Order: sequence, then C-alpha cells, then structure tokens
Amino acid sequence: MDTKFIGIIPARYASSRFPGKPLADLCGMSMIERVYRRVSDVIPEVAVATDDNRIEEAVKAFGGRVVMTSTAHRSGTDRCREAAALLNSDSDVVINIQGDEPFIAKSQIEALIDCFSDNTVEIASLARPFDPAMGFDALFDPNLVKVVMDDHMNALYFSRSIIPYVRNVEWKQWLENAHFHTHVGLYGYRRATLDKLGTLPQSPLEIAESLEQLRWLQAGYRIRMAITKEPTIGIDTPADLETARKFLKNNTI
Repeated sequence: MDTKFIGIIPARYASSRFPGKPLADLCGMSMIERVYRRVSDVIPEVAVATDDNRIEEAVKAFGGRVVMTSTAHRSGTDRCREAAALLNSDSDVVINIQGDEPFIAKSQIEALIDCFSDNTVEIASLARPFDPAMGFDALFDPNLVKVVMDDHMNALYFSRSIIPYVRNVEWKQWLENAHFHTHVGLYGYRRATLDKLGTLPQSPLEIAESLEQLRWLQAGYRIRMAITKEPTIGIDTPADLETARKFLKNNTI
C-alpha cells in the first residue's frame, strides 16, 4: 500500500521579532500563500494550521485549506498534531513545513518523503553541508543549528554549539579539518509517532539548547536525516523579508 502524506504548515500571527509575518507581502503574494503553493506542487493534501483569524481568512481568500488550532501550543509539532486530528486525514505521514520558508525547494520535500520508503523510519528531517566559504563566525552562530549523524544517517545530536569539536586543531583551522552539517527545520512524522511525541514532557537537553528535537532523541526516538544542498531564505525579521524581495526580483522560481 502506498504511503499517504499530508503537508501541514503551522502559522502564528504573534512573533516577537516580526508580528504578522505569515501575511507579509512578498512581491504581490503573502508569504503563507507562497509556502502553500510550493508545498502543493509536491503534496496533494496541504493545510495551514493557525490560531489567528486573520491568517485563516487570508488562506481561505486564496483558496487554501486551513484549520484553527489552540493558542496554547509551544511548538509547530504540537500544532501539527492537533491539526492532523481535526482534519480527519487518512494520511500515514505528516510533513511539517515552516510557514516562513517561501523558497522551500521541491527537491527538499521529496528528499524528506523518500526517507519514509524505509518502514522503520518514524521521524525524518534535513541536513545541509556547511559551506566553508561562509566562515567560522557563521558556523559559530547559535541560531544556526548543527547536527551530527551516524553511518545510517540517523541524527546523533543537534546543538547550537559547533559539533563535532576538532581536538588538537586550532579553531581557525577547523573548517579545513572536518565536515560540518547544519539543520534544516523541515520534519516528517508517522501519524502514530506524532501522537506519542505530543505526550512527552520537555527534556533537560531540550531545555538547555531550546531545541524540541532533543526531547525526541532523549526519549529514544531516531531521526533519519536526508541531505539537501539547496539554499533557503528563512524569514525571521523584516530585514530578512527585504532580502527575500530582492532575491525574488533577481530570480525566477
């Protein structure tokens, strides 16, 4: 039997750095609509999960599917879990796509979906090889989450610190002596697993690093990683939005 997928896009209006971000205009189209249309090119069943009537109305206006969820969710994963239940979807796997990734590539979503051809995979995500040309300061940035993997492409650990640590090498030479990967925040979960994740309490590692995926690892779940080399422009601030607008004006995507 073929595995069925649903794409769910969690979208909040409230944001400390960029209130109303999902509705921000990106060259004539709202950010949430751009994300929705890109996901729809790959996954037939897509829905936005929000807690704000303004986002709900905007999605309905462009003909998208939307579901209202609780305002109490602490993460996009929790919002996806409620949305999947409310939508009464018969999907086997939920793909969680961030609502601030308007340039997410088709190949990235497909790489995540391909992970589930292995029936043992319960959770999947993406990693990107770090480009040494970006320099050590970029690698050191705690907002750029790093990940290390085992020989079977399962995540061993995620950190805001640089991992791996390169012993007996001056830090200025680390980029020349080791390969680093950064995390791309796109997730897939089997439905039964997603339900279980919602019952897990916050873990010490998660609290320390403020990374929810560490809760899952600490509880014993495996996260299968796929590699992507596609660049993305995540939009966290109004300045990021201006960068995205310039990118769109100079590129046809």
